[in-house]
Parts: sequence; structure tokens; C-alpha cells
Amino acid sequence: DTKMDRKDQLFVINEVCEMKNCNKCIFFEAKKKQDLYMWLSNAPQGPSAKFLVQNVHTLAELKMTGNCLRGSRPLLSFDAAFDKEPHYALLKELFIQIFSTPRYHPKSQPFVDHVFTFTITDERIWFRNYQIIEEDASLVEIGPRFVLNLIKIFQGSFGGPTLYENPHYQSPNMHRRLVKLSVAAKFKEKQQVKEVQKIKKTTSKVVIKEDPTEVVFETPAEEKPVEIQLVKPESKPFIKDKKKPRKIERKKQKKLLRTQA
Repeated sequence: DTKMDRKDQLFVINEVCEMKNCNKCIFFEAKKKQDLYMWLSNAPQGPSAKFLVQNVHTLAELKMTGNCLRGSRPLLSFDAAFDKEPHYALLKELFIQIFSTPRYHPKSQPFVDHVFTFTITDERIWFRNYQIIEEDASLVEIGPRFVLNLIKIFQGSFGGPTLYENPHYQSPNMHRRLVKLSVAAKFKEKQQVKEVQKIKKTTSKVVIKEDPTEVVFETPAEEKPVEIQLVKPESKPFIKDKKKPRKIERKKQKKLLRTQA
């Protein structure tokens, strides 16, 4: 019900289901405009399961080529891991009762053209939607796709005693906090390196004592006597260039020839 108040408790949904004469419910709960939670419930007795929805990709975002008819019945495909543990077996039965089309439902179509797949990987449930396009059961993904991270399974509808709690679950607030702490740790490490470099520059350099063995193989050069010249050195005679006046005359003749031409 879109007119449900945020202050109302989740038990109000059981009354809405009773008014609408339905016994299966999917409730999406958004928090902080960035976290999406999904409730799957069997109203009004239960059980119910709470999931964190991650990696949501809508039909418009994926731009898949497949398509399926409205009201057609889906096939449900489950991973073999659903039968190995009891809490996954309970979720499998809950998915079957919620997502499968009721028999002889007035709005259901008498044919099957798409498949819902539920796969368990990395302690999460991966949902995919495929269309059956040919008789040989070739599949094309049509979306949407998302990942369900199980939080808790309750005995009642939207509450009650806890039947199972996921030990691998990490809240989005804790994840964002750890990311911020890792970024802050890198920044602190850079600041510490800069401070250490400043301290190294400011501290006085340690004077290394002279090693007496370094001078062992050095041979001193012979000292030359210093001679002081008391007499002024004779100036070199100035020799005129005899070819210079000839060069000047040639240049003048070339200028005259250019002007006459």
C-alpha cells in the first residue's frame, strides 16, 4: 500500500493483506535513500525473511533484447545448494509459494515463456530472469537482476522469534564505515611519512670521523719552486697584413660593378 505511514509498524501489513484477501506478501523497505530491504512473508502466521537487496539492475538499465507476455506463468529454477541446508530449504519453499502462479488463477495465461533462476554464490542469492525463445529451450536474459543478502528468518509474519540469523551479513552502515576508515588510514600514513621526512631534514647531519686508512695509498705531488718574475715581458712585434689593402680594393670594385649593373 503506497499510503502506508513510515511511523507505522510492519505488523500493519498483515492487516492490509487480510483486507486484500492475500496470504503472500513482498514488502520493499527503503532507508537513507540508498539502502533497499526486501521482506518475503507468509501472512498472517509466517514465516518471513528479511533481505538486503544489492546490485539492482532494472530493465531500462540493462537494455535486454528479450521480452515476455504479461500474466504468463514462470518456471522456477533453483540451485542444488538449496536442498543442502535447512534455512535455504525454507527459503526455497517460500520462493515457490510467492513467485509461482497459482493454479487456475483467473489472470494467468495457459503457457510458460520465462524462467526465474535462484543461485547461491558467495553466501548470497542471485536472481535472474530469462525468456524461453524457442522449443529447444534456448534462453535470453530479459531482466531485472538483483542479489539478495539474507539477514534473518522470523517465525512470524514481519517479526516474532528468530529462526536463523546470517553470520556473514554486514550492514551497509558498517561497510561504509570500514571504507571511510581505510581511506582515513591511508591519509594518516601519508601524513606520517611527510612528518618523518621533515624531521630528517631539520635534524643536523652526523659528522663522520675521518678514516686514517683512506690516505694510505695517496702519494703527495712534488712541490714546484715558486718563481717571481721581476722584469716586464717583452711585447710582441706588430706585423701588418699586407693583403688587407688589396681585399678592400676588390670589395670597392665589386660594389661599383653592382651599381653599374
